[in-house]
Amino acid sequence: MDLRLPRVRGLLRGPRRILSAAAAVVVLAGAGTWTAVAGDDPPPVHRADRVVEVGDGVRLDTSYFTAGSGGRRPAVLLAHGFGGSKADLRDQAERLAQDGYAVMTWSARGFGRSTGKIGLNAPDGEVADVSRLIDWLAGRPEVRLDGKGDPRVGMAGGSYGGAVALLAAGHDDRVDAIAPAITYWNLADALFPNGVFKKLWAGIFVNMGGGCEKFEPALCRMYQRVAEKGAPDAEAVKLLQERSPQAVGDRIDVPTLLVQGQTDSLFPLGQADAAAKAIRANGAPVDVDWVSGGHDGGDMETDRVEARTGAWFDRHLKGDESAGTGPAFRVSRTVGTGSGDGEPRLEGVSADAYPGLGGEPRAIELRGREQTFENPAGAAPPAVSALPGIGGSGGLSQLSSLGVGISLDFPGQYAAFESAPLREDLQITGSPTATVRVQSTAEDAVLFAKVYDVGPGGAQQVLPSQLVTPLRVADAKAGKEVTVTLPAVDHEVERGHKLRLVLASTDLGYASPAAPATYTVSLEGGLSVPTALGDTGATAGLPAWVWWAPLAGAAVAAALLLTARRRTSAPPPDPALAGVPLQITDLTKRYAKSADRYAVRDLSFRVEKGQVLGLLGPNGAGKTTTLRMLMGLIAPDGGDIRVFGHAIAPGAPVLSRVGAFVEGAGFLPHLSGRENLELYWRATGRPAEDAHLDEALEIAGLGDALARAVRTYSQGMRQRLAIAQAMLGLPDLLILDEPTNGLDPPQIREMREVMIRYAAAGRTVIVSSHLLSEVEQSCTHLVVMDHGRLVQAGPVGEIVGSGDTLLVGTHARVDAPLAEKVAALPGVASAAVTDGGLLVRLDPTGTARDLIPELVRLDVPVESVGPHRRLEDAFLTLIGDSA
Repeated sequence: MDLRLPRVRGLLRGPRRILSAAAAVVVLAGAGTWTAVAGDDPPPVHRADRVVEVGDGVRLDTSYFTAGSGGRRPAVLLAHGFGGSKADLRDQAERLAQDGYAVMTWSARGFGRSTGKIGLNAPDGEVADVSRLIDWLAGRPEVRLDGKGDPRVGMAGGSYGGAVALLAAGHDDRVDAIAPAITYWNLADALFPNGVFKKLWAGIFVNMGGGCEKFEPALCRMYQRVAEKGAPDAEAVKLLQERSPQAVGDRIDVPTLLVQGQTDSLFPLGQADAAAKAIRANGAPVDVDWVSGGHDGGDMETDRVEARTGAWFDRHLKGDESAGTGPAFRVSRTVGTGSGDGEPRLEGVSADAYPGLGGEPRAIELRGREQTFENPAGAAPPAVSALPGIGGSGGLSQLSSLGVGISLDFPGQYAAFESAPLREDLQITGSPTATVRVQSTAEDAVLFAKVYDVGPGGAQQVLPSQLVTPLRVADAKAGKEVTVTLPAVDHEVERGHKLRLVLASTDLGYASPAAPATYTVSLEGGLSVPTALGDTGATAGLPAWVWWAPLAGAAVAAALLLTARRRTSAPPPDPALAGVPLQITDLTKRYAKSADRYAVRDLSFRVEKGQVLGLLGPNGAGKTTTLRMLMGLIAPDGGDIRVFGHAIAPGAPVLSRVGAFVEGAGFLPHLSGRENLELYWRATGRPAEDAHLDEALEIAGLGDALARAVRTYSQGMRQRLAIAQAMLGLPDLLILDEPTNGLDPPQIREMREVMIRYAAAGRTVIVSSHLLSEVEQSCTHLVVMDHGRLVQAGPVGEIVGSGDTLLVGTHARVDAPLAEKVAALPGVASAAVTDGGLLVRLDPTGTARDLIPELVRLDVPVESVGPHRRLEDAFLTLIGDSA
């Protein structure tokens, strides 16, 4: 395949670059410095930081990465997301540089250290900046050229950065391949879907940008006007459409990898669908990948997506035909693996062609009479679907894929139509549609359409990905028939469940008419459901982040709406255990629908005050299931859990003495660290004086960073803020699940010190981690599990020191002949010279007591004898093949 064909077609249509003599790039003298970036593998990466002047007084803060001396190579431009900066992309840039690319990152106008007003990827602003950076790349001696002034270049970016990659491909014919992720095709459609204002996300945008004054004046005026009216006008729609990739969609003809998020109420799957159709119509190859996460949280599958992006560039920039770029369409699904810890696994389902959102339609009959309901005055209280800003590694939206519902509709404010129970499993992949008739006492009706997955008996109602379709029905007084296209999802509905179509008058994330009105809705047909890809099998257990996500969602909803506390009865406390943080006795939990398969079986251990206990075990050992039972989130099938003598049950008062951190928490990025913690604590309903905020923050060690917006935090700072949140109220028992995930070595050391400081005050910490070296340094005691059972428990030193290898320290070097004599001693399996002495491995008959006099007899210059085994060695010995 001729990789340059798209470029040739672009040149035949004429140049599209936004260039002028006045827009020449100026590199400010003295702004660039070369530094070597440390790495374990050659070649080393070199970074040059420069400030680039792009005209009109705007200066861009850039970094340029190269590695090795392999001659000319393709270039890659990496663009950051909204509210971020070039610093967010450093790791990815270094990896691409080591893979043979010249990589440039930059902070967009108004972000990081770059100057200028935010233009939301204006053609004469941020998009023109990309062309000027390409000009600069064209002058670099290490960058491959396809012609004079024309470097071989690809672009990748997420969200805001993904949109500028699409726009640059449409405006500048020198862009050769792109990989935009979780981004928009039409920004007006994303923020004003069907003429309804997405007010919460719009407000978050403005706050993340630093306030309205940080934007171009026309954008600021537009936002203020729409926010005041509660509805977009034609001028607002036109302004955002002009800054959208759709505006140049007929000119994007380069190989495109579109990655879109399933848990995304900001830029849902329909945005990528529109992009795929338009770019494919131009003759360019397009692959589509629906990842598990999105702007509402979930697993962004970063490593897999980065690897696929690298392969995409290898194929379309380097010309490597052997590069595996993946299927034409892939969707990630959460599936069960039978592992005892209940953590979910993602499985990719793929197809040779992208099916679109229509798929293979299946008709589902709905039942329900004509229904009348109210739009309340002031549109309050609003229904709740997604909660923008509550993201993190889990995110509330991803709960729906695991059978957990958090949506809220108010009686008298919606109409509902329901199917009969399904006779077989149904896999929805795409956008369902339905036709209804709408009548209103006002001129316009604003409705929010959604399809629920309802369990048998109506006990559980799940809104897939927490997505709704807003709908403005104009001239509705006389009644109007409307076809509703519901959000695109990938969701399995189990046999025996029902589908429920709901049309509500309010939604927390959107602006509704403030004036009261009465709506009447009736069905004009059934539900058409796309079923493009089939069922994959088992349903997964709940992941670790499910612990905190419902709590976070409940907390935010409590602050916004209403909450109620639920208490369940529990056995009386045991006075003898009043001072014991945790006592687990014969704890047992079977797998669902299984009488003889156990996630946890006959588990018993005890944790004392002041201990830092490491909970270890391979995947499937039952660690997370144990912790979920400890938190009262699932009930055991047998055994007993006592926290300070109190039996654990959902809502048990003693749980107020327990704090938990599970794979990161969801923070509102535009609020400061302190404001996030204060909001969280207020939402719990507990007195402010009980928070012990200052003490928790001192232990977490965040210092002055607490006054800054969380969007400016590094990963390590976010982790410590999450730890501080778990420590609010100074709980006597603190549970940390993988607290060092994603941290670099200095940040890991800081986290270790946080745990040690916390326990030093007489409190107790339980930490589950796969970093055995960290557990060895930070924990005082260990519990090792495998296949749901206890393998060993005790002090770290006792478990590590029970090996069969001894380190014999000597004050002089031991020569090889003497080592051979030691190896020949009774009870010795081998002996080897090592730094500082001998490494002696005993056979089953040997002991250290017998060895020492023999060493003295051989005139070995012995200074010390001690066990030589790391925790990793002990762990592998205990677990064996399971590890």
